[in-house]
Amino acid sequence: MGKLIWLASFPKSGNTWLRAFLHNLLMNPERPVPLDDLVRFCHQDSDAQWFQAVLDGRSDQITPYQSDSQRRTADLSKEEVARLRPLTHEILTRTHPDSVFVKTHNALVVNRGTSTITMAHTAGAIYVVRNPLDVAVSYADHLGVSIDEAITRLASKMETSNTARAVYEYRGNWSEHVESWTRANSPGLYVVRYEDLQAKPEAAFGAICQFLGLGAAPERLRKAIEFSAFEQLSRQEAEEGFRERTAAQQKFFRQGKVGGWREVLTPAQVARLAARHGAQMARFGYKI
Repeated sequence: MGKLIWLASFPKSGNTWLRAFLHNLLMNPERPVPLDDLVRFCHQDSDAQWFQAVLDGRSDQITPYQSDSQRRTADLSKEEVARLRPLTHEILTRTHPDSVFVKTHNALVVNRGTSTITMAHTAGAIYVVRNPLDVAVSYADHLGVSIDEAITRLASKMETSNTARAVYEYRGNWSEHVESWTRANSPGLYVVRYEDLQAKPEAAFGAICQFLGLGAAPERLRKAIEFSAFEQLSRQEAEEGFRERTAAQQKFFRQGKVGGWREVLTPAQVARLAARHGAQMARFGYKI
């Protein structure tokens, strides 16, 4: 059994970029690893298969399978999902004998009586934070909604629904999500800004390697950064597709720019975001 290392972020904040970097770093391949192989390297905590394994009484099952249970995850109430989370986290620890990387968009909170993150099964976490002004633009494209609607959602208590493929996630609003993960200092938590990953990738990704105890040689670090660069990921998506692209999106890897909001948001939209999220923006040096 391994313990879980959470790769956490609010949606559209760089989680996929981080996963691609770590996958390329650890695999050290001759060419960039395929995008759809990310699910083999890093699990997702909301993936229905872990909850279905509990329902079927097959907690040793760690690969997708045809369920024999009469119940399906889509039929569960959110209260039932919350109660099952610690059991699914235990299953995740069995998928590798060493550390297990798990992607999450859940806020770090107690929801419906159960913590979204089970500390007993946790070794550590990396949290990626991104300027909410850029997040709003990217999230609008991701959902296929207007920017005004995306701004409203970033200020709302966001919670997804149970489906056949995934259970609900409690995300809260952008500020709540960021604060929930970053308010307490912990040696098991590493917080990195998306903007620093872009501005000084070798230093920022190198620091992540140090946090994880990975002594990556400089040439291996540079290759992993190159293989997970935005232009490379975008090219792979164009050639191979990407299962995480939503039906509303033409491209998952749309721009990835820092400060792109300046070309898109109106002064009124900027003011709305700053009024709601100013405290957390100030903590991370996000200025208008």
